[in-house]
Amino acid sequence: MQTIINPKQQDWKALLTRPSMDTTNLFDQVKTVLEEVRTHGDSAVLKYEALYDKVSLTQLAVTQSEWSAASDLVSPELKEAIQVALHNIECFHAAQRFEPIKVETAPGVNCWQKAVPIERVGLYIPGGTAPLFSTVLMLAVPARIAGCKEIVLCTPPNAAGEVHPAILYAAQLAGVSKVFKAGGIQAIGAMTYGTESVPQVYKIMGPGNQYVTAAKQLVSLKDVAIDMPAGPSEVLIIADAAANPAFIAADFLSQAEHGIDSQSMLVTTSSTLVPAVLQAIEEQLNQLPRQDIARKALDHSRIVVLANDQEVIDFTNAYAPEHLIIQTDNYTELAEQVVNAGSVFMGQYTPESAGDYASGTNHTLPTNGYAKAYSGVNLDSFTKKITFQEITAAGIKNLGPTIEVMAANELLEAHKNAVTVRLKSL
Repeated sequence: MQTIINPKQQDWKALLTRPSMDTTNLFDQVKTVLEEVRTHGDSAVLKYEALYDKVSLTQLAVTQSEWSAASDLVSPELKEAIQVALHNIECFHAAQRFEPIKVETAPGVNCWQKAVPIERVGLYIPGGTAPLFSTVLMLAVPARIAGCKEIVLCTPPNAAGEVHPAILYAAQLAGVSKVFKAGGIQAIGAMTYGTESVPQVYKIMGPGNQYVTAAKQLVSLKDVAIDMPAGPSEVLIIADAAANPAFIAADFLSQAEHGIDSQSMLVTTSSTLVPAVLQAIEEQLNQLPRQDIARKALDHSRIVVLANDQEVIDFTNAYAPEHLIIQTDNYTELAEQVVNAGSVFMGQYTPESAGDYASGTNHTLPTNGYAKAYSGVNLDSFTKKITFQEITAAGIKNLGPTIEVMAANELLEAHKNAVTVRLKSL
């Protein structure tokens, strides 16, 4: 892990780089799988489940008996935790409901917006090294609150052809309509094009590996909407001399254990903080079951010491972190100056893992600098806005001449005439 002391601003660009994830070299392989799923449906998905997920399935849908059995396989302690998290996620996202306002832009001209739920959404929940039942809550709860009629979930099964019971339990509570045993490219293809079993959806949400990312990028070009571009997960921590090194180390490692391509950054004005943080990282790292993964992530993680708070804010906004933790005495002041971040965690008792699981905010966030232009998943992610307008006879008399002049000057006479015939009728 690098430690950089007072770098010149012209050298920041190199320090802001992430672990590279160029998915374009995967496109040929991804296109082949997507086309086969589009053409052959379930049989292609089953074929690629055997090839990539190493599981032989006879059907993709989770059966009713599997759904029913899931609850008995989840411990009471975990059930209670999932229920608490679900309640908080519901509270936060329900508060985001859109309230339409009718605006009279001119006498007799009324305009308004209406939020309409996307009818069918697809949720992708990765398998890999951990059952991400928390992501089920983060995606399905706002989809249900938004009013989506059909919520489809795809997730890779284990070698025995089973979906983790905590994923099924969370899906039941959150309002998922159907669950299918499919991962990777083939899952994205199934939800994009529809198969004999899997419904075609209008938008696909959820994280995934580089193959899932490449598949989502390709299908979003013309076939289906997606939530956002995504890359490896990341955190940037702002800390001062008063920050607790053990807290910083814990946050650093909670990000690093996600995967070998994750990145953790510490930005501080205190060079005296650095040795204590490095020591705490090493002490805590040795206790982690996933320390091999975390160590590899630390290879491209950094500690950057800057001259003052303004440099810290400028560096942070240039990096545009997915997760931003501020552990300083003046964290409220600094947070007000943040313009590029997916989610901000303020104060020493607010770890990133709170947002990952149970505080109520969404953990599906823009990575790789996309926080400069994208929001994380929220209630609006599952709706679309339709505009309405109503013009009275008095309104068209008032506004009509303006429209006629503009249409005529754009040489669109039919547009002008659509107003003219109405004015003549009056």
